[in-house]
Amino acid sequence: MDPEAFLELANQVTKLKMFPYFDIAHCVICCLYAREDIGTGASQFSRKHPFANYVSCMLTIFAGGILSSLLLGEAALGVLKNNQQLMLASAVWYVIYYSPFDIGYKVAKFLPLKVVLAAMKEVYRVKKINDGVAHVAKIYPNGYVIMVIVGTLKGNGSGFMKILERLSRGVWTPTAVEFMQPGFATKASVAAGLLFVLDSKTDLISAPHALVYFAICIFFVYFKLSSLLLGIHDPFLPFENLFCAIFLGGVWDSLSRTLGGSKGGQAGTDKQGDASKNG
Repeated sequence: MDPEAFLELANQVTKLKMFPYFDIAHCVICCLYAREDIGTGASQFSRKHPFANYVSCMLTIFAGGILSSLLLGEAALGVLKNNQQLMLASAVWYVIYYSPFDIGYKVAKFLPLKVVLAAMKEVYRVKKINDGVAHVAKIYPNGYVIMVIVGTLKGNGSGFMKILERLSRGVWTPTAVEFMQPGFATKASVAAGLLFVLDSKTDLISAPHALVYFAICIFFVYFKLSSLLLGIHDPFLPFENLFCAIFLGGVWDSLSRTLGGSKGGQAGTDKQGDASKNG
């Protein structure tokens, strides 16, 4: 592809309007996640506890905005000030849970449609990460760590909201902390936040911002589709294992076990020799 045409395509991607189509994709994926997290009793739960079910879905949909607002000292409920987005999220929630014959849920689960929605959701995620980094840059121009944190929360707020979202349904799972078992979306959001910070605050990345943004979109979409279609869930895992082995004690633990085993084996041999002499 011609470089100028590619750059023009990248510029068009950065200018995509999220409302309403990408917002719909985001809401559908979030509601599907919430319904699948409930399990086989989701239909009965939605009939018996509609308000709790609604609150659960709204917490998942607006998780990034709520958490980042809390950390920045802004109004947590400010994310609900956009009536159009709130009505759209409510409409999607209703269709997923209460459409006749459960047709809304079945259509959303149809794999070809789900693939398209998931790809749109990833573009939406990158937009939120970029907006989060840009927003913090205006408040704390030198707060690079804050930019990455807020960008990560904007990108995968639902992961960090999981405990509260489940608690709104009466389920307490204190071990479901994203810090303990971060998923691919969290790791990728951290990486994207770092890249956006390096792009906007340093000279380490010489490429135009539109190309950086487009490349990150391709990365997110590619690995999301790989997860859905090929079962590749976490491409960061091999690098994590290597890093932990080198820098977080893995090599020394293995060496300690090896030496400990050798000493134990030598001690056992010596004892057997002494026993044979005494016998």
